[in-house]
Amino acid sequence: MPRADRGSVWIVDLGMAAKVRPCLVLSVPTDPQDRTLVTLIPHTTSVQGTRFEVAAQAKFLHGGGVFDAQQIVTAPQVKLLRKLGDLPPSQLALVEEVVRRWLDL
Repeated sequence: MPRADRGSVWIVDLGMAAKVRPCLVLSVPTDPQDRTLVTLIPHTTSVQGTRFEVAAQAKFLHGGGVFDAQQIVTAPQVKLLRKLGDLPPSQLALVEEVVRRWLDL
């Protein structure tokens, strides 16, 4: 099973209406004794302009769009289909900041 490192962006099968889309891995990599789950922030091109959306610039994210902290999801790691790339640390920090704001941490 491929390693889902924090800050990596994957094509993920979110199932049902959520469909297959790029997602940012927010959780830390799992150890063998852990459940093989990952916490993800989906990327969407349906921009709503909320304070919980973060625009990200990466060559592997086509068509603009945002990471939406209001759509945090935890899924089995087997739902990660293909790694697209890694978000630069400065952009990951922006997403983390918005997630903290959304969760009031």
